[in-house]
Amino acid sequence: MKQNRTLAWIVFGIGAAYFVLPLLATVLFSLSIRKSGYTLDAYANVFSDPRFQSTFGFSLWIGLCTIVVGLSIVVPAAYYVRLRAPHLRPIIEFVTLLPLIIPAIVLVFGYVRFYNSSSWLPLTNSNFGTATLLTLAYVALGLPYMYRAVDTGLRTIDVQTLTEAATIMGANQFQVITQVIFPNIIVAVLSGAFLTLAIVIGEFTIASLLGVQVFGVYMENIGANRAFEPAALSIISFVLTWGAMGMIAFLGRFAPKTAPRT
Repeated sequence: MKQNRTLAWIVFGIGAAYFVLPLLATVLFSLSIRKSGYTLDAYANVFSDPRFQSTFGFSLWIGLCTIVVGLSIVVPAAYYVRLRAPHLRPIIEFVTLLPLIIPAIVLVFGYVRFYNSSSWLPLTNSNFGTATLLTLAYVALGLPYMYRAVDTGLRTIDVQTLTEAATIMGANQFQVITQVIFPNIIVAVLSGAFLTLAIVIGEFTIASLLGVQVFGVYMENIGANRAFEPAALSIISFVLTWGAMGMIAFLGRFAPKTAPRT
């Protein structure tokens, strides 16, 4: 038993070193912009860069729009499948997995093909249209994670009983979803939202081919011209991503653990 425990700690230490040492090296490199010692100048240069402020703010805005549009689609669809059409669930799950199967570069070329300046809906003709197209593309990218988070939340509540009770009280379908179902799955919704936001913040392929300056494109551009600032950006992106993951884990502690009654 003692030997097995020692072996387990050795394996854990090797795995931890595999992840921690490169991260530690990146942190030290980002602090080594001056030869005299460690300094936060690289981080100061990043935060004071107007391009960082504009691209990061724009990515946050696109991320929020993506979350709102995604929830507007996913919550009613998952609710309907759960309540009225459970036989459609395998089909819905397959459709939501398609963004994981089809590469992002294939998706964006399809978007450009169907929504270019000579198409029936020329979204790429204006900045607003391009931003709308980018938001819809991110909705598709986040669909697998958002749907599974919402579906998991619906599994923990008795959808049938809640719907019947709300209907008896005079609520219509919209009120049932927004005032009864949604508050009961808010933890699952927030988990999917944080994960979607992390995906949007770091996405590069679709935004670059659509010619939109977002945070992921800014990170690539700054990495081609400077040395220490890209390391600082990597750490900032890492903190943002793991912050989102930490929020998901924290919110998961408050999720209902009871299974729905049959």
